Amino acid sequence: MPQHAWIIPALPLASYALTVFVGRRLGERAAYIGIAALGLATVLAFWTLAAVGGGASAAMSVPWLRLGDWEIRMGFQVGRLEAAVLAMVTLVSWMIFIFSKGYMHGDARFNRFYAHLSLFVTGMLTLVMADNFLLFFVAWEIMGLCSYLLIGHWFEEVENARAAFKAFLVTRLGDVGLLLGIWTLAAATGSLRFADILEKVEAGELSGSLVTVAALLLFMGAVGKSAQVPLHIWLPDAMAGPTPVSALIHAATMVAAGVFLVGRTYPLFEAAPAALATVAYIGAVTALVAALIATVQTDIKKTLAYSTMSQLGYMMLAMGVGGFAAGLFHLEAHAFFKALLFLAAGSVIHAVHTQDMHRMGGLIGPLRLTGLTFLAGALALAGIPPFAGFFSKDAVLVAVHASPYRALFWVALFTAFLTAYYMTRAAALTFFGRPREREVIEHAHESPPVMTAPLLVLVVPTALFGFLGPWFQAFVGGHEAHGAEAAPVQALAIGAAVAGILVAWAIYGFRALDRRTAIRLLKPLYVLFKEKFFFDHLGLAVARLGMLLSLAVGAFDRLVVDGLVNGVAWLVLLIGRGARALTAGSAQAYALVMLAGVVIGLFIYQVLGRVG
Repeated sequence: MPQHAWIIPALPLASYALTVFVGRRLGERAAYIGIAALGLATVLAFWTLAAVGGGASAAMSVPWLRLGDWEIRMGFQVGRLEAAVLAMVTLVSWMIFIFSKGYMHGDARFNRFYAHLSLFVTGMLTLVMADNFLLFFVAWEIMGLCSYLLIGHWFEEVENARAAFKAFLVTRLGDVGLLLGIWTLAAATGSLRFADILEKVEAGELSGSLVTVAALLLFMGAVGKSAQVPLHIWLPDAMAGPTPVSALIHAATMVAAGVFLVGRTYPLFEAAPAALATVAYIGAVTALVAALIATVQTDIKKTLAYSTMSQLGYMMLAMGVGGFAAGLFHLEAHAFFKALLFLAAGSVIHAVHTQDMHRMGGLIGPLRLTGLTFLAGALALAGIPPFAGFFSKDAVLVAVHASPYRALFWVALFTAFLTAYYMTRAAALTFFGRPREREVIEHAHESPPVMTAPLLVLVVPTALFGFLGPWFQAFVGGHEAHGAEAAPVQALAIGAAVAGILVAWAIYGFRALDRRTAIRLLKPLYVLFKEKFFFDHLGLAVARLGMLLSLAVGAFDRLVVDGLVNGVAWLVLLIGRGARALTAGSAQAYALVMLAGVVIGLFIYQVLGRVG
């Protein structure tokens, strides 16, 4: 099967083409094209995973372009890492495609939505299978384009259009670094293929400084795509798009691509300890900052968005401390329960037509299935056993604890406490207590089966995937810590999660502490978190500074550069006009000029002679 794995991205690509050309004729029935394509792709992806698990692998490469002596080849490869990610991406995307059929019902651009969704998944699957940086970058940019189109799907509202533009612009900043890193490696190795580049890195044929610079440039691309500090500001605003888009971006595509990039080129980072340390520290800061901001969000989708950013920080932290397999395990597990959480949140929004958690409350009654599946996802994200998040997050914590970066372990543990706190807060505000606005929930009812069925499917890996942790980490080339090495860390992690749940429930469940009083007491911190550590303000200030700089450069260009050029032209023109006045056809005038020239020449000759 791996030899035919190219069919997997070809299926959603065919779905995109068919939806574009015949979608209008089929109406909303065109959704079945994408659903069927992703269903078949999922079957093929799991078949491929089974074949690779049995020892099979595949690689195909063909000449694409020749530049002098340099031949650029294009192809794909399917090994253990690729097969594992393909299975996750296709399954989660398939559930999102099915859910979208109900969520987007009646939308004015229903078929365009499905077309863009299909192209988005095509980009991610192509990226995973690419055997070279060129095809990888093309797929990377396809996802960037699709994220722009899908976040701005409801572009009639200016805020949505601005959010799409912001996501496109900020991620492009990271892509500049990625492109520079790619060409740095290509210039040094004469190849764009991952295998060729990593072989030369592992053989020590590249200088340490070059490897470090290249790794940091590649990581810059991952920082933009996976929303790491400081290029994270686009991710919360991306919630302007339809909820299925949010689920796809936060679970199976886009943000997962940055983590996958680091995993795909991990030998390069291992050869550059400074770059690996940078990955660890950026990941830790991102995890903590995002978790703190999530504690004060009132929008259910933005709470989940900041939780994604925080968990991506966990993955990067694991990679940075050498926990390659732990980071990838958390990537896979997180995809399942985060997709579940976003789709459950979409079911809530579909029922009550608001995203403000402070307007909800008591929804566990009318939305029992949605509520229970949301709670399963929340427990997984909080790290409560036996859900998948407990095993994957503990794998990260064990990897950090075993590294020299002991301070980062305590940062990660405190982040685990915050994660449990804000997810319990979100569940309490949304599903428990008395309804805070009766008119918001009086007509609330459970979503149709086309929306609830994907929730039930995603609950299964959310609950069970964690037990595959030892197998998965060994499968992708790592190992899981056991016994005395892991037990104390697991105890601390469970303690932090339980403490977070109890504190949040005391405030929002039992109401032992008045929320307004707490805000008054902690107002400086509340303002800092509410304003998102002022990163947006800083970004705006940088943009304005750049605009002022461009205006200053423009003024210098017009007044100085153009002024000098135009001044020389004006001087030549003036001399020409003066000379033209002397050419009047008068012999006496010509003789007078000649005489003046002779006199001036003699004068200069005499002066130079005396000086000599």
